[in-house]
Amino acid sequence: MYTSKISGLGYYVPENVVTNDDLSKIMDTNDAWIQERTGIKERRHIKKGDGNSTSIMGVKAAKVALERANLTTDDIDFIIFATLSPDMYFPGGGVRVQEMMNMSTVPALDVRNQCSGFVYAISVADQFIKTGMYKNVLVIGSENHSGGLDMTTRGRGVSVIFGDGAGAAVVTRSEEEGRGILSTHLHSEGAHAKELSLEGPSTEHWVPEIIAENPQDDIPYYPYMNGQFVFKNAVVRFSEVINEGLQANNLTASDINMLIPHQANLRISQFVQKQFRLSDDQVYNNIQKYGNTTAASIPIALTEAWESGKINEGDVVVLAAFGSGFTWGSVIIKW
Repeated sequence: MYTSKISGLGYYVPENVVTNDDLSKIMDTNDAWIQERTGIKERRHIKKGDGNSTSIMGVKAAKVALERANLTTDDIDFIIFATLSPDMYFPGGGVRVQEMMNMSTVPALDVRNQCSGFVYAISVADQFIKTGMYKNVLVIGSENHSGGLDMTTRGRGVSVIFGDGAGAAVVTRSEEEGRGILSTHLHSEGAHAKELSLEGPSTEHWVPEIIAENPQDDIPYYPYMNGQFVFKNAVVRFSEVINEGLQANNLTASDINMLIPHQANLRISQFVQKQFRLSDDQVYNNIQKYGNTTAASIPIALTEAWESGKINEGDVVVLAAFGSGFTWGSVIIKW
């Protein structure tokens, strides 16, 4: 039985920094209001003409991950691309990455699990490797939120939260028992899908229908979030799925060396940290400078934590996410 491990990590964020003060110039908000509710100080947005897109950012992150894994594109057997914001309605970002990186005809799979996308994608990569089908899988989480946000006072409850960026990991076959990805745990609860959603344009809400049927002050082609409801569910599901992963591996919270939570809201991360009685050195947060980058948030944070020496060989690393769907999951890793 093969095992799988993360052999390379990389991330990319646009150069354009958008601070809370910048947002206060275009909507009724301020730095104190945003920080109190989310912990966010700034985020990165793609700027028109900077040459970025969801797929292009994914490629930039992937190239760093491949170099750190000491691999080339010829070594990659499979691409898994997690995003809610592909370059176009179809095809997905995976095949665009395959073309941009001049890969051979390797398969490309797109994962649409929003904030849980990277955790779900890692789980898929892990299973393909453990069954012996593939040896090296490129997993990418990339998001371009900024172009689809309501950047007015009406949309501030959502728009101040999100940023753009990409993260990538190379998942590689190993035969070392008890190391690498130990287990993954996935869940969903579709009953609450509309509490965090973007309903149109879609096959249920095509653009002409939206324009004809909806008053201008109720535009459904911007994201909707029931913030308090999402928060209450997130803190419960984060704790449940982290505990599930620990129990599956006969571990306890005291065994965690590093928790990388999805960067949805700093208050959620702090709540979970307190529940598990973890120190600041055991939890990595970077939402303060990047905002919520959805499928990209965990790989960006994981890469930064590793780069800064906060993750070392033998450490127990826990990844956990919760998001639209609702979907949630965890990954337990022995580094």
